[in-house]
Amino acid sequence: MCRLLNERMTGGIQGKTSVESTGPTEVTDVTDVQQQDVVDVLFEQHIQIKSLFSQVAAAQGARKRELFEDLVRLLAVHESAEEEVVHPAARHNIEGGDQVVDGRLHEEHEAKQALSELYDLGVDHPEFDTRLAVLAEAVITHATHEENAEFAFLRQNIPAEKLRRMAGALRAAEATAPTRPHPGAGESATANLLAGPPIAVFDRIRDGVRDWNRSNNGN
Repeated sequence: MCRLLNERMTGGIQGKTSVESTGPTEVTDVTDVQQQDVVDVLFEQHIQIKSLFSQVAAAQGARKRELFEDLVRLLAVHESAEEEVVHPAARHNIEGGDQVVDGRLHEEHEAKQALSELYDLGVDHPEFDTRLAVLAEAVITHATHEENAEFAFLRQNIPAEKLRRMAGALRAAEATAPTRPHPGAGESATANLLAGPPIAVFDRIRDGVRDWNRSNNGN
C-alpha cells in the first residue's frame, strides 16, 4: 500500500484572512517532508482514500479483499487522528467550531457503521459493490466538507509550527496501524487484526494516537 505521509507539503497560512488555495503542493526533498503539516497529510490521504475506493470497486477475489482491508486501515488512520487531534483543534480555534465538528463526527460515525456492515457482508456478496459505492459517495462528500469548512480555517487560525507538530498524530496512527505481512510470512496477530472487524482496527489506532497526544501535550 502506498505510504501515507511522505509525498506532499505546503507552508501554513496565518492570520484570519480570506480562504485561498489550501491543497498540498509538490514535495521536492526530505526537508520538505519533515516540514509537512497536518493539513498537507490530510489532503493527501483524501486523495488516497478516493483512489482506494476505485481500486476496491474494480478488483475481484482475493485482491478485492486485500484492497478493502487497506481501505479500512487508511480510513482508521485518517479518522483516528482527526477525532483525537484535528477536530478538537478545530472546535476551539475556528468560528462555529462546535457546529462544524459535530457535523463531521456524525458523518464519521455513519461511515464507520457502513464500513462494518460491508465487512460483515463480505467482498463476494452480490450487494457489496452497490453498498461500497454508497459509502464512497458519503466519504467523499464528508472529505469535501472537511476541506471547505475545517482544514482551510485551521490554516488561518493555528500557527504553522503547531500544524507541523500535529502531523505527528498521523505518523503515530500510521506506526500503530497493522500492516500486511510479506507473502509466505505466515499468520500473525497484526495480520489477523488487519483482516478482522473494522472496529478493532479503529480501536487499536485510536489508542496509539491517544498515547501520542498525551506524550506531546502533557496530559
